[in-house]
Amino acid sequence: MKEKQIPLTVINPQAAGIDVGSRTHFVAIGQEQKDVKSFGVYAEDLTALTQWLIENDITTVAMESTGSYWQNLFVELINKGLDVVLTNGKFTKNINRKKTDVLDCQWIQKMHSLGLLPSSFLPDHSTENLRTFCRHRTNMIQQRADSIHKMAKFLKYLNFRLDVVVRDVTGLTGLKIIDDICNGNLDPKSLAAHRHHNCKKSEVEIAKALVSNQRADYLFGLKQEYDRYQFYSAKILECDQEIGKFLDTTIRHKEKVVDQIPDSKYFKRQNKNAIKGIDLNIVSYQYFDEVDLLSIPGVSHSTVLTIMSEIGPDGFNKFPTAQHFASWLKLAPNNKISGGRILSNRIPQGSNRLKIALRNAANAVGNLKDADLAKFFRKIAFKKGRQTAINATARKIAVILWNMITKRQPYMPKNNYLFLDQKRRIVSRMRKQIADLGLNPNELGFSRENRDKIAAQITSDFQTISLR
Repeated sequence: MKEKQIPLTVINPQAAGIDVGSRTHFVAIGQEQKDVKSFGVYAEDLTALTQWLIENDITTVAMESTGSYWQNLFVELINKGLDVVLTNGKFTKNINRKKTDVLDCQWIQKMHSLGLLPSSFLPDHSTENLRTFCRHRTNMIQQRADSIHKMAKFLKYLNFRLDVVVRDVTGLTGLKIIDDICNGNLDPKSLAAHRHHNCKKSEVEIAKALVSNQRADYLFGLKQEYDRYQFYSAKILECDQEIGKFLDTTIRHKEKVVDQIPDSKYFKRQNKNAIKGIDLNIVSYQYFDEVDLLSIPGVSHSTVLTIMSEIGPDGFNKFPTAQHFASWLKLAPNNKISGGRILSNRIPQGSNRLKIALRNAANAVGNLKDADLAKFFRKIAFKKGRQTAINATARKIAVILWNMITKRQPYMPKNNYLFLDQKRRIVSRMRKQIADLGLNPNELGFSRENRDKIAAQITSDFQTISLR
């Protein structure tokens, strides 16, 4: 008996699939052996690959985002006018079959022709350039942090207990002392004289902590790591200058030039890793066309820089709703429903730099006292714990960002996030006060007609505020 086959509609008839490799790209324009061809990774090979696709009337191409091998090929295909779908490898590997490069590219071509491969998010060219600068800067900050840890280690080996008397060994006091040590000065009293007036410890106590064993091997290691620290600090400063030039050029070439200056955010501190020479409060306001992202509680200057470099102002428009944006960030629960029942609602695994930045912002919200989002954070943390509160607050910040940038809405915080028992106590207290005054609820405007009028007026006022 013949098995009944369910036909599938071909969505992309002129489709190709590419299995991207480090040294060879396998391309399939059909399911026959003659429809598969391999190409190298040199520039002339990429040109030949693209020309072969055009000669065979291919209009759309699908390939996996494998490492960094896809980037040059992607640019070449886009420049020749082909529609390219860059998809995650997890969408092409859910099948038990023999694995070869030829079968892989044929399977990608087949799935793409049926319209079963979703496209990954890709920022615009300007955002991609800024992302390269910022990610390179982040990597150098990590390298510098590694040199700081090793400097602290060599200081302990030398019995320089600088970590005990100063909060940060690379602060105003610590750096001067380390620089003097690397220049050959090992006298505790003269080293303690570099004490900054903000340091809580006295010079006498600092001098006690700077009596060393003067081992030459540890001193050599300390000098090496200090030179490394200075090298990365200089390179980070160069990167900051390049980012500043790029942002200045991008803002000047925008169609709408913003001359207004947002309110100063004096209450938002910048750490030592903050970008130098750039006022992100003003730059981000101009970059996002009069949208003040720093007005959101918990959102710091580093968070704003991550938003600018990872998604950009145009990237938000690629998501139709705020829920789609939160789902892409993997901040929304992945509900599994069967038989009308929710089997699980866990947050999906995986993260990106923007999700990490929003989670850090949410964690900072949890340490605030008077912010409206802090009330929401404590409400969730009381019920389900701090980690759940961080995810929920990060999702709320993501929704706020999407609405602010796509709908051009200013941030309007809610006044109160109250527990149900708190609301009940307030209502009970109000009822007692009304009874003590001997008033009728209808006299206070609590009748149905008055309630409808008040609700209509509130709706009208809210719409007016949103349009401003």
